[in-house]
Amino acid sequence: MASGTQLFFTVDQRGGHWWFISPEGRPFFSLGMNHLDSATLRYPETVALWREKYGNDQRRWLRESVAPDLQAWGFNTIGWTQEVVLRGEAMHRHSPSFSYEEYQWAGMPYCHMLPFIELHQWECETRHPDIFSTDFADWCDYVARRDCARMADDPKLIGYFYTDCPAWTHARKPHLKGPLFDPDLLATPAGRRQLADLAERYYRITRDAVRRYDPNHLILGDRYEGAAALPDEVLAAAAQHVDVLSFQFFADQSAICPAFECWHEQTGLPILLADSCAPGRDAARYAPMLRALRELPCCVGFHYCGAYLKNRVRAEGFRSERDEPDEALTAPVREANRETLEWVAREFA
Repeated sequence: MASGTQLFFTVDQRGGHWWFISPEGRPFFSLGMNHLDSATLRYPETVALWREKYGNDQRRWLRESVAPDLQAWGFNTIGWTQEVVLRGEAMHRHSPSFSYEEYQWAGMPYCHMLPFIELHQWECETRHPDIFSTDFADWCDYVARRDCARMADDPKLIGYFYTDCPAWTHARKPHLKGPLFDPDLLATPAGRRQLADLAERYYRITRDAVRRYDPNHLILGDRYEGAAALPDEVLAAAAQHVDVLSFQFFADQSAICPAFECWHEQTGLPILLADSCAPGRDAARYAPMLRALRELPCCVGFHYCGAYLKNRVRAEGFRSERDEPDEALTAPVREANRETLEWVAREFA
């Protein structure tokens, strides 16, 4: 947990439930919007709208459109900002994370991803690093020095993510890039010890790098793929060095809630559903999902796999590439988020 005077987000149990605790000391259930990328408004067919409406100014877009929309729709957090922009067989790319300045322009609580390792389950263009090498430690120091040193005093920052869907022992495209650790080795005690040592080194080096430059903010760790293999050794190592367990999990509440209870019992840590959506992206199923999550004592929030703008790769979003809101999506989400914020207020009136 982040230490010192209550000036930053922390986590704590109150009323038998885990919560993020805001810098003001109030319980905070994080309702996040993921995937915010203004490039959708700069297709050849839309760039004139971008220039006319926002003056080719990212700051205006964030202040005049993004932040007011998220707040009107009941979101209280900017989650994972990167948006998928390419889904090729040999190349899968996301837009860059927001800069420190972009978060300031938006002016909302946010989470930031630190790219310590390209271990995403879809990433197939780089080699796995040697986690035990000084090169890896030096790279982690650079990433933390670049980002955490600037964000260390920002009370709006909730905490830091690492990798999205890390492929510890599974691989989405094994013919292109396998997992970090050979799952066949888990059949022996020696292999399991080897994975435990590897995971402990990874989480210790990354945490030390963050804490060298930022002693204040939460470490939200990797966003594990909830539907993929996740060895106990990885969770046990993470539990020693992160403050919250984070998951991507595309399923309904009947699968997510029991899994979260199991992982919480195993580690004792609160859990954030950090990237997910209603099954089938059916807006009518958003409210039941959210109600189930908030009734789960270990769950501290739900970050919705938006996106904010519909691009031609994801082909779904709260606004179209012409910047028009999708009322069929925003209306039920807004109502469910409003109900959740009122639930938190009632719990601590």
